[in-house]
Amino acid sequence: MKKKNFLYSLMLLFVLASCSKQDEGTQLPYDYSVVQEQDIAGVVDQAAWKTKVVADGISWKYFQFPQLFESRQYVNVFEIDLSKNPKIEIPYVKSGFLKTSEAAKQKDALVAFNGSFFNTTTGGSTTFFKYDGEVINQTANGFTPYRENGAMTINTSGKPAIIQKPSGGWPSVAEPVVLAGGPLMILDGKEQQQQEVDFNTARHPRTAVGLTANGKLIVVVVDGRSSQSQGLTIPQLSQLMAALGCTAALNYDGGGSSTAWVKTDGVVNFPSDNGKFDHEGERGVATVFTIKK
Repeated sequence: MKKKNFLYSLMLLFVLASCSKQDEGTQLPYDYSVVQEQDIAGVVDQAAWKTKVVADGISWKYFQFPQLFESRQYVNVFEIDLSKNPKIEIPYVKSGFLKTSEAAKQKDALVAFNGSFFNTTTGGSTTFFKYDGEVINQTANGFTPYRENGAMTINTSGKPAIIQKPSGGWPSVAEPVVLAGGPLMILDGKEQQQQEVDFNTARHPRTAVGLTANGKLIVVVVDGRSSQSQGLTIPQLSQLMAALGCTAALNYDGGGSSTAWVKTDGVVNFPSDNGKFDHEGERGVATVFTIKK
């Protein structure tokens, strides 16, 4: 009898430990054979978003979807009206790491979010990065092409654009600010075909930028690796960006890097780098987008 009780206790401990581990950052299992039949645009449009006007032309909204792509999802969205001429900057480090919140405070930003991929050992961007006309980093040798097949550019007037990698490579782009990332998800109003690779087909925390036909910059940060928010695949993220009205959209660094920051509230998503669903798991990155008036 004692032996049976011991085995039962051991099994219960294993189950509880497994559940706890799932809640604290483990990638949750997902059946990719399931056909998605949700009207994503309708779900997004009808959601009871909590919205805050951060400044004239800059708003922040968030919502925990109980059922989006057949799972719970916590989504933060920044909407920036480009007709109000916001100042978009990209603080960066060539080596070492810079937290999104630190860069935001240094720039006295209103909102901020993480940028593109970086060397997790030494720091510095691993995708092409040009700032104020100076090439800071070339794309690292051997870097996967589908993760740097697009870029956000900023012209001399401070207006952003999302472009596809040109045949002449990133150095051929004339704009003074270029930060490559990928995959490119939407271009000219059309969702792009994506490669069947783990990076694209697994659910993860994600950070994405998009542009709308009526001159809005849309930033989306989706949490993941938690039972509270499972995260999205790249095709799912693409559908979400389209549902938010984007005619162009680009994925940037996700996973533990995904961070959204608001001046009045600090880190507002649940970064997964500490394996917990709280606001403390922020990861140092190489590039950060900051936005102010």
